[in-house]
Amino acid sequence: MTSVPSQVRRRPGPALAALFLATFVMGSAELVVVGLLRLVAGDLGVSVDTAGALVTAYALGICAGGPLLTALTIRFRRRTLARASLAGYVAGNLLAAAAPDFGTLLAARALTGALQGLFLGAAFTVAAALVPPERAGRAISAVFGGIAVSTALGVPLGTLAAQHLGWRAAFTAIVVLGALALLTTAVCVPPVDGAGTGGLWSQSRHALAPRVLAVLGVGLLLMGGQFAAFTYITPFLEDVTGVSGTWLTVFLFAYGAATAAGTFAGGWAADRDAARTLVAANLVLVAALAVLWAAGASRAAVALALVLWGVVGFGLVPALQYRVGLLAGPGRDLASTLPASAVNAGIAVGAVAGGAAVAHGGARDAVLTGLLVCAVALPATWASGRLRPAGAARKPAAADAESRSPG
Repeated sequence: MTSVPSQVRRRPGPALAALFLATFVMGSAELVVVGLLRLVAGDLGVSVDTAGALVTAYALGICAGGPLLTALTIRFRRRTLARASLAGYVAGNLLAAAAPDFGTLLAARALTGALQGLFLGAAFTVAAALVPPERAGRAISAVFGGIAVSTALGVPLGTLAAQHLGWRAAFTAIVVLGALALLTTAVCVPPVDGAGTGGLWSQSRHALAPRVLAVLGVGLLLMGGQFAAFTYITPFLEDVTGVSGTWLTVFLFAYGAATAAGTFAGGWAADRDAARTLVAANLVLVAALAVLWAAGASRAAVALALVLWGVVGFGLVPALQYRVGLLAGPGRDLASTLPASAVNAGIAVGAVAGGAAVAHGGARDAVLTGLLVCAVALPATWASGRLRPAGAARKPAAADAESRSPG
């Protein structure tokens, strides 16, 4: 990796802001379709459950397409990949906005999902290189923060626009914001490294090493547990807690705001000790879900649990990204796409598990399922904190090698 100009290291704000805007656009595009399913189904002549495949296609694009595209472009410069993938992302959403039929829209969603996976891997590497090693976690959280903020802000606004102007208007807005993000990325993000390190085989040996896969497995469990419960949080709040209408919106907004704040706090915590951050987040998840399950009828207890859950639920992602990059070592360029794959795989599997629980006993059982999965994950999360990069001497936790940059 070539050196980063000293003035960039002193003032990385504009570059990180550009990457934040890009991920805000992508997060909005990924999730806004959930609120558009009925509109899309009615306009394109498909059933609502068929329209739901738009969510699945995007997630599969991230899980499989992102790593595949990264593997195919492993020798390209990371900044070049960030720009090219973002340009392709804008074009893919333009195709979605103009899609004449459902098949075209489905293909556009799969393509943009894959390009998001490619962009995220490149953007995390670029962000970590923009700052000193001891601030890498915060730089990563700035990139991922765009997705967290989009959950609280971009998705509701996009859904509102679609309800008044049609579903194509939401994708058109994504195209406009994406073009702005592309422009700011081209202007503000400096060259920070050379081409990807090593060939595909060399990268794969490190990126798919057992120590890396173990941490990715932890991420899959933690996100799977969360989304077994969160996928059905609205019926839980309505049926168990007894909130609806404006109060339901307030509870969900509190969770979304906590998620955004927690993502940035998680970056700070990852810089201090990423391994311990994952363990602490796992413990809080277990506690928050236990309160939801045991005291779901209490509005005060549920509100507190949702805020705590929001803070750590996505606040653990910067630490996960940090640990994967650290443990992959020379394979970090390829490995940088894998946490997003693990997170989305966890979301997909968790949603299925939660659905089975709801079919068996209602929304409260979905929360119990999430609680049990997160509790089972705790020993694995603790054990993964003892893993070290290949060739690194084992050290006491207080002198952990976490202070080194993964990027």
